[in-house]
Amino acid sequence: MKEGKIIIFSAPSGSGKSTIVNYLLQRDLHLDFSISATSRAPRGSEKNGVEYYFLTPDEFRKRIENDEFVEYEEVYKDCFYGTLRSELDRIWSASNHIVFDVDVVGGVNLKKIFGAQALSIFIQPPSLEELRRRLVGRATDSAEKIEQRLAKAEKELTFAGQFDKVVLNDNLEQAESEVERIVRQFIE
Repeated sequence: MKEGKIIIFSAPSGSGKSTIVNYLLQRDLHLDFSISATSRAPRGSEKNGVEYYFLTPDEFRKRIENDEFVEYEEVYKDCFYGTLRSELDRIWSASNHIVFDVDVVGGVNLKKIFGAQALSIFIQPPSLEELRRRLVGRATDSAEKIEQRLAKAEKELTFAGQFDKVVLNDNLEQAESEVERIVRQFIE
């Protein structure tokens, strides 16, 4: 099995990261999305094994004990996110490059683990006010959860300098083009 390259995307919630990642996956770049594991409940129409592998907090802890994660983080109490080793094996066995869509701490950790084999990209929102508007507009979270996400976003923005590239998403088409150009340069 040939190991490919790794592209890591991180951003505060509502920055457009998932939209940009989905755009990139449609391009002919031999990319495959690493499905993260989480102990949070599914949102909207999310399905197990598609957007995430949904585990209970106890199942997540057991997999941690069994050393099944490349990296993981407890983002909020009993709310874990992590990358299963089996995901890397699945993608590399198909001769594809791995795309990660992870929070900033996970992104920094993955870059430390994989070094030059990985490219880390931070998607920067235009402002916290715009982030609030986007989070309210997508209507998937309570007002309390939105405030929690915004407080976290303020902290996450301080991590941007730890990424290889920072892409401002104030115009989605421009951000998508810039990310595609950066990724093509990295994998070719």
